[in-house]
Amino acid sequence: MKKNHIISLLSVQTEDGERTESELFTDALVECTEDSSIIVYEDTETTGFEGSVTTIKITGGKEATISRTGTSNSFLTFETGKKHYCQYGTPFGTFQMGVYTHALEDTLMTNGRLYMKYTIDVNASMLSDNEITITIKNFRKGL
Repeated sequence: MKKNHIISLLSVQTEDGERTESELFTDALVECTEDSSIIVYEDTETTGFEGSVTTIKITGGKEATISRTGTSNSFLTFETGKKHYCQYGTPFGTFQMGVYTHALEDTLMTNGRLYMKYTIDVNASMLSDNEITITIKNFRKGL
């Protein structure tokens, strides 16, 4: 079922012992099936990627990908207990980074929430610990 929702994207980043937290509310298209969930939203100036579209796909509740297309292009893969090398595009250029996923909890169908905890490194040097929580506002079971 595809449906438009307002979602909250809560991002927590810890770098060199300093914790930064930000929250963004945006309209998103959410589609959930038995096997996967997809969230699609347009980036804005607030995210720093204005002119891009972000697609988050969760497969089997065990693996997620975040792809961004438009003015910035990137593709990240998240799989609990595994490290993936990913391309990350910014307005300033593209670089490769390692993404190690500590936790992935997909409960979009049951309580409207997706949680991911992961570490990012560049050239094998730890960059930051990150957490993303996406919550569907006014969630009703079954979307």
